[in-house]
Amino acid sequence: ILASEKKLKQVIVSELRDIQKEFGDGRRTQIVDAVEEIKVEDLIADTDMAITISHAGYIKRTPVDVYRHQSRGGKGRIGARTREEDFVEYLFVASAHSYILLFSSKGRVYWLEVYELPEAAAATRGRAITSLVKFQEDEHLTALVPARNLEETGRYVFFATRNGTVKKTELAEFSNPRPSGIIAINLEPKDELIGVKLTDGKQMIFLASHKGQAILFRETEVRAMGRQAGGVNGMDLGKDDYVVSMDAVQPDFEIVRKESKKDTQSLDELENEVIKDSLTSLMLSISEKGYGKRTPLAEYRITSRGGKGVINLKTTDRNGPVVAALQVSEDSDVMIITEFGKIIRVHSKEIREAGRSTQGVRLLRLEGEDKIAAAAAIPEEEANGADGAGGTPAGAPGGTKEPEKS
Repeated sequence: ILASEKKLKQVIVSELRDIQKEFGDGRRTQIVDAVEEIKVEDLIADTDMAITISHAGYIKRTPVDVYRHQSRGGKGRIGARTREEDFVEYLFVASAHSYILLFSSKGRVYWLEVYELPEAAAATRGRAITSLVKFQEDEHLTALVPARNLEETGRYVFFATRNGTVKKTELAEFSNPRPSGIIAINLEPKDELIGVKLTDGKQMIFLASHKGQAILFRETEVRAMGRQAGGVNGMDLGKDDYVVSMDAVQPDFEIVRKESKKDTQSLDELENEVIKDSLTSLMLSISEKGYGKRTPLAEYRITSRGGKGVINLKTTDRNGPVVAALQVSEDSDVMIITEFGKIIRVHSKEIREAGRSTQGVRLLRLEGEDKIAAAAAIPEEEANGADGAGGTPAGAPGGTKEPEKS
């Protein structure tokens, strides 16, 4: 056999065929004509991320598994290291493949995918949003909306402007991202976007004005419109008045009305009373001179959109006009910042609960010509776990200060 190359090859082939019969299996490798395009997100694990955005506009993402589970009463850990004049304003969890819609004061919307955000340690500040999104001249970030599926049906983006215009657009209208952004709402001259909420189309809409008025109406009163539409009147504002805050409130239940020939106006009024009495949220109104109060949402009469609304806070020379109105719970913390850069962190439950036609109590004693510039409700996750070991809550350089009684 060794002397004949031909016989040697025959023996090798024969033995290999015997091995194949005993140990062989089918081909596992697939041979294809071409390789499909590989997208960046295909190479990134779709893990949950904790997204934090500060009041000054710094953003970052951190894997949620960095935040270890703690028993009730634990110290927590620092969620974001901010400068003394800054604080965490947004905190939410989203998957790495989710989108964040960023809405500007000029009514444009920009996109970011969560995996595009800078990943940073829990205690770091992150990067400025302006380095990730190229806003146009004279526009700034007004609101952001996280969304897993931009083509999801039954989801809406609700807008409110300074001049009292409101608009509702299906989320799917924003499913084609463009780096330069697109128009989300057509604004009138000298108007600007002040609030955006993601809704299911069945929520209650609350608008608060600078001069102390507020209106509460059903979202169903606003029909869905396209991106290029300008919206409809949400609140009839008085002279020199403007909207400072918008919020969406989820009722505890939904009323399904069967066909009826009865007086529909009476039925509407009855339904409004039932819904109003079921609302358990509190609205915290804060005035320019540092006064504030919490009022049960059930005290606000539900009306049709476009009305003047009811008194939200009695404004006088003592407390000044309204700067912000926030939906809070007993467990909420609120950050208040002044034009001079002073910050106070207040526990919601420490602020007096009062009726609509009251002036509120002093939350912060201002110096000289200083005024309240802005306020934000701290997300409960941040409020409950933002303290570092032996440190001060993020964004509250002076710690928590109890509101003064007037």
